[in-house]
Amino acid sequence: MKISKVATADARRIFRLCQSGGRLDEAKLSKAIKALAEQKPRDYRGILSALKRLVRMELERRHVVIESATELDETNRNRVVSGLAVKYGTGLSFEFRTNPDLLGGLKIRVGNDVFDGSVKGRLDRLAQAF
Repeated sequence: MKISKVATADARRIFRLCQSGGRLDEAKLSKAIKALAEQKPRDYRGILSALKRLVRMELERRHVVIESATELDETNRNRVVSGLAVKYGTGLSFEFRTNPDLLGGLKIRVGNDVFDGSVKGRLDRLAQAF
């Protein structure tokens, strides 16, 4: 479904109104969606689709995936979490994965930002340099 420019602009406006302190407020978002469903303004389905996309992008931006070659102990997990909280703020959701292909180090993905400090990543960068 193609979403009109007006619906996209309306969705962005609603999304900004549903934020408090730079974070998405779920209660405000729920009220806004209920009001849209009840009032059914012109192209409300397009507005809801664009709003859904914005919410999905915000959730992905606040999701952190941390990959390591071996399972991290609690001390290292807390150190990584606190370091990322300083850089990106609180309210992040963390997912820890083990990936033996990394050989060592960490690979951290926060939204679209990727920090690759793994041995495999270093070897790949070295191979590309030659």
